[in-house]
Amino acid sequence: MSAAYPMNHTAEQSFDVRALNASASVLFFVAGAVFVALALAALARLPIFTIRAVQVDGEVARNSATTIRANALTKLAGNFFSINLAHTRQAFESVPWVRHATVRRVWPNSLAVTLEEHHAVAYWHRDEGDDQLVNQQGEVFVANLGDVEDDNLATLQGPDGTSAQMLSLLRRLDGALDPLQVHVDTLRLSERGSWSATLDDGATLELGRGTEAELLARVQRYAATIAQVVSHYHGPVESVDLRYAQGYALRVRGVTTLPAGASAPVNKTHNHH
Repeated sequence: MSAAYPMNHTAEQSFDVRALNASASVLFFVAGAVFVALALAALARLPIFTIRAVQVDGEVARNSATTIRANALTKLAGNFFSINLAHTRQAFESVPWVRHATVRRVWPNSLAVTLEEHHAVAYWHRDEGDDQLVNQQGEVFVANLGDVEDDNLATLQGPDGTSAQMLSLLRRLDGALDPLQVHVDTLRLSERGSWSATLDDGATLELGRGTEAELLARVQRYAATIAQVVSHYHGPVESVDLRYAQGYALRVRGVTTLPAGASAPVNKTHNHH
């Protein structure tokens, strides 16, 4: 039993040495990592990595690259390593008419920005004033209305969040009205889901409620028959009520209109079967 003691003592000493060596290795590794991190941080702060150039490409029809840089750069912070690309993208997208920006770093001190601009296809009416614009994707955006070159843009007026739905119907209604050589000037959607439209010839269409397909079918029926209905009268159509299952009621200037389904001449009420 007395001979076993030195062996245990030696084993304990060996374990202590291994533990000490392991601890020393960990400390050296940590110290090395800290040194490398500090060195990299110091390196990253060198003036060579200060952002010195921003290359702007893509769609710049509404704003020159110089104007875009001037508007966005004041909102940027950081150098090549520390700049936040998400915040940088938002800074460029805050420039009027810019819909989307893609930003990437270019070694060692530059940024490359590719822009997509809004393309206005309609106005968005707001009851509180300050009308806005609707782009091709049905998104409402803010820009100077005086910058819009197209004088024939339709106006959409509806609850917030319905611009894409309204633009979709507007496009289909314009297609249905092409044979009459008229187009929608203003399309409205009420809070209760009822649709109406004013055409560029002054006529007002009451479309009522329903799916896009149902609303389109009512307008197509009107477009296919209205020429025959008003062929005996010289006055223009003032209003049309399409909220009937099998026809519509219309008012022609100078002619009194009766509700659809009433016993009346065709010029006053038109029932299409």
